Amino acid sequence: MSIFIKKIDTFKSGVFVLGNKYDLNKISNLLSHVKALYASFDQIPILPRFAGRLEEELIKRSIFGTAALEGNPLTEDEVGKIVSKEYGNKETQLKNPEIEIKNLKSAYQVIKNFPVSIDRCIDIDEEAIKNIHKIITLDIVDEDNLPGTYRNHKVFVGDKAHGGVYIPPKILDDVKNIMEQFVLWVNSDAIKQEDPLIRAILVHYYLALIHPFGNGNGRTARIAEAIMLKSSGIRYFASVMLSNYYYSNIDNYFSSFSLSERNDNADITPFVEFCLQGMIVSCKELQERVYSGIRALALRDYYRLLKSDRKILQRQCELLLLLLQTGEQFTLSDLMKGDLFLAIYKDKGERTVRRDIESLTVKNLIKQNKEGKYTLNIHVLDFSSSN
Repeated sequence: MSIFIKKIDTFKSGVFVLGNKYDLNKISNLLSHVKALYASFDQIPILPRFAGRLEEELIKRSIFGTAALEGNPLTEDEVGKIVSKEYGNKETQLKNPEIEIKNLKSAYQVIKNFPVSIDRCIDIDEEAIKNIHKIITLDIVDEDNLPGTYRNHKVFVGDKAHGGVYIPPKILDDVKNIMEQFVLWVNSDAIKQEDPLIRAILVHYYLALIHPFGNGNGRTARIAEAIMLKSSGIRYFASVMLSNYYYSNIDNYFSSFSLSERNDNADITPFVEFCLQGMIVSCKELQERVYSGIRALALRDYYRLLKSDRKILQRQCELLLLLLQTGEQFTLSDLMKGDLFLAIYKDKGERTVRRDIESLTVKNLIKQNKEGKYTLNIHVLDFSSSN
């Protein structure tokens, strides 16, 4: 790793420092962990329909997370409806929180469509950063913010609970100068030699530190991070997972930023470490989701094969497919009286229901848990279960 520290004199804010200094031992181990996890599912072929559903779900969660980090009051369900165009109607006058979500949807579409760079290392310029900010703050009523335009007033970042208040560069001339130098620095050969994951985190951190806009700086920084990751060829979690992790660990998110900002030696290990830990958690979740999707497809075919071979009845096959879709747990009484199972077991007596449960249990297709409820045995096709 080649450390490149750049010090910038300002008119009103002292010396502003850009740097890629971090604890190489800690970061290298985390980086290797991320790459190993990612490689474990990156090359697995996924049906477009499943991939589309997964991406849509994760984008909704991520939009909620990145908006909630900045205090957006909408619930995850409300955010999902806006993203799915199920919120309000044409006559509804949208307020700032709703507009924020619609704008973020547009920003995430930019990430989704962003091409992978040939050398997996794109340059990022001021116009691109301004355009991201313009997209996410368009039409939002805020007298302190003009979409795509640098601020010319003092702002305060953070609070006492997360390490104290930080005051970014205070005037327009300083913001313009630092942003110009930041772009030169992050596109320099030394920083381009960093791993793409680290370089994306550096973009995230320093955009948040500079805080060049009147509002929307955190969202802009996280979108820019995602674009850098997407352009480097990192799919799925690059654009949709990290913001959700940041929100789920909001205290550590702000604390790691504050610890890095207050370090006298320009060492940003806490923030880089936190972000890489987020990538690890995101990779693990995606790995499980991908494997679960593949497992579900295999089980669906297996149930239909059992029915075709007359090893289970049509009714039993329908029950298994329903359980696979819903993940529902059930009792004998639920099958007989529950609304979910009405289409399958309407007019069926207790003896029939009991026989189905016994048959599916013997075949290891369902199992009973400690609470006495039955659940699908999703591991019936695993090697450990078949041996």
